Amino acid sequence: MTTDTLNIRQMCDAFDVTPRTLRFYEAKELLFPIREGQRRLFTKRDRARLKLILRGKRFGFSLEEIRQLLDLYHMDDGQEAQLSKTYVLAERHLADMEAQKAELEEAIGELKEQMAWGAEKLAQLAKEKTAAA
Repeated sequence: MTTDTLNIRQMCDAFDVTPRTLRFYEAKELLFPIREGQRRLFTKRDRARLKLILRGKRFGFSLEEIRQLLDLYHMDDGQEAQLSKTYVLAERHLADMEAQKAELEEAIGELKEQMAWGAEKLAQLAKEKTAAA
């Protein structure tokens, strides 16, 4: 093995993923490790692709969107198409994330109100119990 490649265990350790995850991305043709019998050797290109895949997943991109963005890398346009498409998708995902955040903040506020009401009610019941005793 050359120092330019990592085996599956090293990739798992470096990116905090499971072997199953790497095999899944390989099956989906997002990663293209060198095959030596049953061994998989991941190149610098695979590592860069995995980093982008994981970042895309974190931002809510679908695997198909990620595949399309990765495929645009090889166009001879100085990555203009890839960056442009990434930006458009990122705008959409950011809007979705901000909407989800607003919904969560509203739900958190409502839950806090209900918990405050419950705490008040429990305190009132405890006070009544003490007074009756």
